Amino acid sequence: MKPKVVSFTSLKNESESGSDNSVTVDGSDQLTYSWQGVNVFTKLETSRGSGFFRRKKTQSTEKHILKDVSGVCRPGELLAIMGASGAGKTTLLNVLTHRNNDKLRINGDLFVNGRRVNPDELTSRSAYVQQDDLFIGTLTVREQLIFQAMLRMDRHLSHEQRMNRVDEVISELGLARCGDTKIGVPGRIKGISGGEIKRLAFACEVLTNPPLMFCDEPTSGLDSFMAQNVVAVMKNMAERGKTIISTIHQPSSEVYAMFDRVLLMAEGRVAFLGEVDAAYQFFDRIGLPCPPNYNPADFFISTLAVQPGKEDGCRKAITMICDEYEKSEEGISVLKAVAENSKETEGQEGYNSLADVEVRKSPYKASWWTQFRNVLWRSWLEVVREPMLIKVRFLQVLIIALLIGTIYFGQQLTQEGITNINGALFLFLTNMTFQNVFGVVSTFCAQLPIFLREHFNGMYRTDVYFLSKMLAELPFHIFYPFVFVAIAYHMVGFTDDVVNFFICAGIVVLVANCAISFGYMISCLARNLSVALAIAAPFIIPLMLFGGFFLNNGSTPSWLTWLKYLSWFNYGNEALVLNQWRGVESIACNANQTCFPNGEAVLSFLHFDQSSITSDIMCLFTLLLAYRIIAFFGLLSKTYRKQ
Repeated sequence: MKPKVVSFTSLKNESESGSDNSVTVDGSDQLTYSWQGVNVFTKLETSRGSGFFRRKKTQSTEKHILKDVSGVCRPGELLAIMGASGAGKTTLLNVLTHRNNDKLRINGDLFVNGRRVNPDELTSRSAYVQQDDLFIGTLTVREQLIFQAMLRMDRHLSHEQRMNRVDEVISELGLARCGDTKIGVPGRIKGISGGEIKRLAFACEVLTNPPLMFCDEPTSGLDSFMAQNVVAVMKNMAERGKTIISTIHQPSSEVYAMFDRVLLMAEGRVAFLGEVDAAYQFFDRIGLPCPPNYNPADFFISTLAVQPGKEDGCRKAITMICDEYEKSEEGISVLKAVAENSKETEGQEGYNSLADVEVRKSPYKASWWTQFRNVLWRSWLEVVREPMLIKVRFLQVLIIALLIGTIYFGQQLTQEGITNINGALFLFLTNMTFQNVFGVVSTFCAQLPIFLREHFNGMYRTDVYFLSKMLAELPFHIFYPFVFVAIAYHMVGFTDDVVNFFICAGIVVLVANCAISFGYMISCLARNLSVALAIAAPFIIPLMLFGGFFLNNGSTPSWLTWLKYLSWFNYGNEALVLNQWRGVESIACNANQTCFPNGEAVLSFLHFDQSSITSDIMCLFTLLLAYRIIAFFGLLSKTYRKQ
């Protein structure tokens, strides 16, 4: 006998008054999901040959992961997908959700209310609680849910309705006590507990009241009490007309009994699909009765597992069970239900109705402006809520500026001072480059999993995310370089003129943002953070060599001249030197040495055109935009590769 299902409302510590706010899915929005003859193959490559210079030969073989899997889940049902490790549970869920299938060859048919499944439609009408919990740790629980509500709930809902829904979900999932607590970052920001993080992941998906819901082991990492509560919420949602499909790993007997139907998998095949109580009867009929007082979930999983040292016997038993299921009444009824769902293409409301035309045009429920406003808000909070990082970066700028200012302190317009002043100017560029490239190279790499998950959940576009991240960090990327110049400029003894100072500051800010753009590009093109850090320096060094300081412009080999046009060192160094020496009418010189009599002579020796400062600034702007455009398309390409 199944235990009584208790909702979170009855478990809250605070008493509440008022009517029931639960949302029921009406008949026009109920979805029946079926899959028929699903076969999944993956390529396994084996290498032959060895040695550093010897070319290895690879042979590809296909592994059959899912074998003719069929099933159905109807509105009002809570379906559990169970099986031993390697049985194909996660692969089946990935097929059903159209995720992580880029390296798989898939055959079979998927239907929702009689129509073949379209990935964009599925994203708009379903929710997916994934096993890994990915959040921005600087947000509070409430802010995370507000962000989700603004981007995932129907656009016709008012702000007040969204906030009311956030409050309801916080109460239902027992998150009231930690609602204003930061989620946390391990080792940096203290946050909520592991169980609360899991409940938050579930809350993010419950917010939108989706008619179809997928869950990948939603109870992993929770104690038995909280696991039962999470499944109770899933059960209550199913009772309101939702279709819920969930993988689950080793549930307790109480949790197992809360599911309506169970799909048992073994070696990529269906061992049973039917009502929970019918599973006992099926295994009893084929001579494998569940022992008394034994957790049925543990019994089914152990029976369908391939045990080490008994592989042949276990596989024969699994084949027998799967064959018996296909001939059983339960197996035949499932195939009939699948066939019926694939034929119901006429007169279907909800998924096929004209009301869904707007949804099918775009997987995003929020407008571009709403997406941009909310992603920018979150990105800004992410930046300003790490005060330690802000202090460290400011201290870094302060120390390096004082160090350079002290070493080059009080330079005079002498022959020795020419080299020192030019060296200090180039150090400005070098410091701004390395400090900023390595400061932002993790910006997109580190958060790529979060971005991809939210993007494929239909929350926001790639361009929205990219612009928001850049604009949120821009004030600091202007402030830090300006502070650096303000400290070091007068200490070194550059031209004592307000106009020259602000021109120098503007050029350094531009150079810093060119370096940041380059760092963004590396971050978006690299596969991961380790690769990004490894390739950043080797790419920077050649650009620095052609900056006009280590190699005179007139000495650059003709076949390498093109490199300097990609270097912000080249334009930045020329612009800073022109700003410093243009207009200097005399430079102190001893009578017995060859001298540069004035600033014009210095510029002539360096092959710098005095009229080039405007074009240098324009070229810096061009490089800044070019690197960011490449970065954007690099990030965009990752979304297509993941698809």
